[in-house]
Amino acid sequence: MNKLIDISDVVLTTERLTLRPWRETDLDDFYEYAKVDGVGQMAGWNPHRDIEETRRILSYFIEGKHVFALEHQGKVIGSLGVECYKEANYPELSHLQGREIGYVLSKDYWGQGLMPEAVKAVINWLFDSEGLDFILVGHFIWNDQSRRVIEKCGFRYVKTVTFETRFNTAETCYDYILYRLERRKPQC
Repeated sequence: MNKLIDISDVVLTTERLTLRPWRETDLDDFYEYAKVDGVGQMAGWNPHRDIEETRRILSYFIEGKHVFALEHQGKVIGSLGVECYKEANYPELSHLQGREIGYVLSKDYWGQGLMPEAVKAVINWLFDSEGLDFILVGHFIWNDQSRRVIEKCGFRYVKTVTFETRFNTAETCYDYILYRLERRKPQC
């Protein structure tokens, strides 16, 4: 079952990143990467058409209290959400507490190992501070970059599902799971 998560008072730090709640002042940084072709599509959404669209989504992030801003050298360069997973797809997990993560990173920062760094920090927080039993994550079958992040962080393949994107398409998605009791320490 999905455990209630509230990140409004959570700040996680890694060697190069600060993961924190979103702020209204992050609008320009968010729009800068969210409008770029090829970024949002990796996570199932179209590039933002204008700054007002970004403002609406930023408000959703702030009010929802479940999406981290990824800050690098004083600039927000991506996000990592602790989302509700579709419980109907995983009835075998109904006696356990878990969530699903999803992430996006500015194209300017791809290939630098920043996303695995962020994911590891969130894994440790969710297991050690929030007491989750498992974490799910998925990627579109063509998204090798996300697949590599997932593999680096110790998740194992669990099943293939269909994901309904924000632009009304259905994508085949590979889902992975990491159980608290099976994770490797120290994290990869």
